Amino acid sequence: MLSSIHRTLKLLFVGLLAAALLTGCALLPEQIDETKGWSAQRLYSEAKSAMSDGNYKTALEYLDKIQARYPFGRYAQQAQLDTIYVQYKDNEPDAALAAADRFIKANPRHPYVDYAYYMKGLVNFERSNTLIDRLAPNDRSRTDTVTARQSYNDFSELVRKFPGSQYAEDARQRMVFLHNSLAAYEVNVAAFYMERSAYVAAANRAKYVLETYARTPAVEDALAIMTQAYVKMGMPRLAADSLRVLERNYPQSPELPRLNALVKSAG
Repeated sequence: MLSSIHRTLKLLFVGLLAAALLTGCALLPEQIDETKGWSAQRLYSEAKSAMSDGNYKTALEYLDKIQARYPFGRYAQQAQLDTIYVQYKDNEPDAALAAADRFIKANPRHPYVDYAYYMKGLVNFERSNTLIDRLAPNDRSRTDTVTARQSYNDFSELVRKFPGSQYAEDARQRMVFLHNSLAAYEVNVAAFYMERSAYVAAANRAKYVLETYARTPAVEDALAIMTQAYVKMGMPRLAADSLRVLERNYPQSPELPRLNALVKSAG
C-alpha cells in the first residue's frame, strides 16, 4: 500500500515539474528583439552604420524592419533603395536585381528611380566580368554573353529614360566598354574557328563583328580573319575585298604585309 502511494506521489511530482518547466519556457521569449520600439530614423541610422562597417547582413535586417514596421514612411522607400545596394555588396546579385525591379515597378516616378536602373546595369556588369576578364575560354563558341548584353541593355535604358541622370555618364562609359568587349569576344570566337579550320564559321563571325560592332577596335582583327578565311576557302576576290577595306581603314596594321603576300599567292 505504501509502495503504491509512494509511486503515485512520485509520478505526480514528475508531472508537476514538467508542467512548471513548460510554463517557464513559455514565459521566456525565444529571442529578445532589442529594436522593439525603435523609430524608423534610429533603424535607418543603425542600418547605415552597419553598411559603413561592411556588415551587410545586419544592415539588411534593419532595412527589412523599417519596411515591415513603417511601410508608408519616407524611410521605407529609402530602405528599398539601400536594400538593392546592400544585396549587391553582399554578393546576392539575383536578390539585388529583384529588389531593383520591385522598386521600379512600385515607384516609376520616384526622384531616385534612376538609381535602381543604374544598379541593375551595375549588378549585371559585375557578373559579366567573368567573361570580360577571360575572353579566351576553352571553347570560345560556348561562353555565355547574356549578362554582358543584359548589362548593356540596362545601362542603355537608363541613358534613354534619364539622359540627365547623375549616373548617365558612368553608364555611357560602361556601355562603350561592354560594346568593345563583346566585339573582342566575337573576334576571339572567329579566331577559335580559324584554328580548327572552320573557315565558313570564322568568316561569318568576323562579318558579324563588322555589321554589329562597326566602330570598335575589334574590326581590324575581324577584317584580318575574314581575309585569311576567304583565302582558305578559295575565294580570292572576297579575300582581296576584305584586304582593301583593312588597308583603307587601318593602314598601319601589322598584319598587312603577311596578308598581302597571302592574297597574292592565292590569286
